[in-house]
Amino acid sequence: MKEVIKQQNLSNEFYTTEKCYITELSNTPDDPDASIALARVEPGITTRWHRLTGTVERYYVVNGRGRVEVGKLPPQEVNAGDVVLIPPMCRQRITNTGSEDLVFLAICTPRFSNDVCEDIEDNLT
Repeated sequence: MKEVIKQQNLSNEFYTTEKCYITELSNTPDDPDASIALARVEPGITTRWHRLTGTVERYYVVNGRGRVEVGKLPPQEVNAGDVVLIPPMCRQRITNTGSEDLVFLAICTPRFSNDVCEDIEDNLT
């Protein structure tokens, strides 16, 4: 990896099958150790249950209110400034419980790639 300053284009947001919007802030092969994405969940929306193989994910809540469900922990309320640690293969989803967009950074190590994400919504009882 070389030193670099990345100018962001926040209009590159895309919608995922997980039911949230993502803007990749830093996710390139020349920095394989980590990725950073800006995630946005609209009011009233719950993302699909999913887990990441071989990847640790951290949520840093930037704006809004939500309820996060991680692994076997009971659902917990999250607000701006909260951090959620999600080990590999740990089921996860988040609900926007507020009236404005829930915005958080999703920081993955190693960097996120689509092949590590497994939708498990239909496999849970």
